[in-house]
Amino acid sequence: MAIPAQGRSRADITADLDAFKSKDLAWRSGRVFGYTYDAGAEVEQIGKEAYVSYLTENGLDPTVFPSLLRLETEIIGMVAANVGNPNAVGHFTTGGTESIMLAVKSARDHARYRRGIAEPRIVVADTAHAAFHKAAAYLDVGKDVVATDANFRADPAAMAAAIGPDTAMVVVSAPSYGHGVIDPVEEIAAICLQRGVLCHVDACVGGWMLPFMARVGWPVPRFGLDVPGVTSISVDLHKYAFCPKGASTVLYNDPELRKAQIFACAGWTGYTIVNPTVQSSKSGGPLAAAWATLQAIGDAGYLERARELCDATRALLSGVAEIPGISVLSQPEFCMAALAGEPLRDGGAPVSVFHVADEMRARGWYVQPQLGLGGSPPNLHISLQPGNTAAVPGMLASLREAVPAAAALPSSGLADTIGALFADGVPAGFGAEQVDELMAMAGVAGASLPARMAGINEVLQALPTVAREAMLVAFFGVLYRRREA
Repeated sequence: MAIPAQGRSRADITADLDAFKSKDLAWRSGRVFGYTYDAGAEVEQIGKEAYVSYLTENGLDPTVFPSLLRLETEIIGMVAANVGNPNAVGHFTTGGTESIMLAVKSARDHARYRRGIAEPRIVVADTAHAAFHKAAAYLDVGKDVVATDANFRADPAAMAAAIGPDTAMVVVSAPSYGHGVIDPVEEIAAICLQRGVLCHVDACVGGWMLPFMARVGWPVPRFGLDVPGVTSISVDLHKYAFCPKGASTVLYNDPELRKAQIFACAGWTGYTIVNPTVQSSKSGGPLAAAWATLQAIGDAGYLERARELCDATRALLSGVAEIPGISVLSQPEFCMAALAGEPLRDGGAPVSVFHVADEMRARGWYVQPQLGLGGSPPNLHISLQPGNTAAVPGMLASLREAVPAAAALPSSGLADTIGALFADGVPAGFGAEQVDELMAMAGVAGASLPARMAGINEVLQALPTVAREAMLVAFFGVLYRRREA
């Protein structure tokens, strides 16, 4: 597609954009249980107005736009107070992945220049967010992945055993996204303090809301910057603070550690560069929108939403317990859960959660399939947020229909065939040609996907992790060359 020869009218452009969005998930319906965090139309509008009002302000140089500096320092102050240390320092970022990458970068440079470690490593549980794997790949940091316990929490003894002389940082989650459980932060942070390594708490999804849930009586283990041994924390605002997308934070107890995050360059002929985050030029829109949203909801508003989320989580868990063929994996400590299939009769196979996801989609609901890994079987991820809490009874009613309907559907024989091919690992010579063959076998024609995804998810589940990743990369390569009328 080429740029149009002549500029188009505002009405035509808007009409096209509205048409493009028509195929997106209708997330305002309350029937989507992942990806979105909706505090209501009024709060959304306040955030949008603030975003637009600062859209063209450039966050590159806070001395030119001191209003952006004020907004950022006030946001960091609010987050710091909420997670246990009002004196913590930090920065506003575009999202949890950037916050995590900056925390890993700080740990890497701290290890190199303060501890003399040439090849720093991080220790993560297998439930830690994929962004840590991404950060390790981008920043050339080694990683040691540790299996979790039966409840999908990081095992303190196993994490301690993985700490070596080159360990720069240990990661704990509050909570881990997949299962909604909180790692034993106090115990692992104490080990880190004793061993002289940094401890980062990934509280991207829960860090803002968990303190409010604790205040309304939800049992929340300590996880914040007030825990001895915790050195840094990442907290998203575009999740359970309900700010527009592009809003996260990373904070440090020690200003000296924060210095390792900042990049400065005076060795070129242009203007002096000082960047605390990955971006240089950046719109002030997300920053203003986040500040405005926090102001609009306020302490009482977040407490009200915390009560609503706690009540809805209890209703979800008790409702799922009454549905044969599906169960909750571990008891979640946040307003999200993972549901696994169980046999409907003695000696039977577990209900395929991939078929359940398709059946729910056919009934107008979106729940997020997650592949099994290690001790975690394939499951459905459910995220509760204010925009869908009222829909929980309807969702449970549809789930009661979807589970037996899914149980009546056959599993793909293709998954068994592919699983046998990879029984001894990834064959020698596995490459692009074999990935294309797997995609065709799974029913992926070009960039198009079938209406029902169970077969594809079963094939992905049967593959070793490295082959899964190769297949996903190949598909995205096709997807982003897609041209649709």
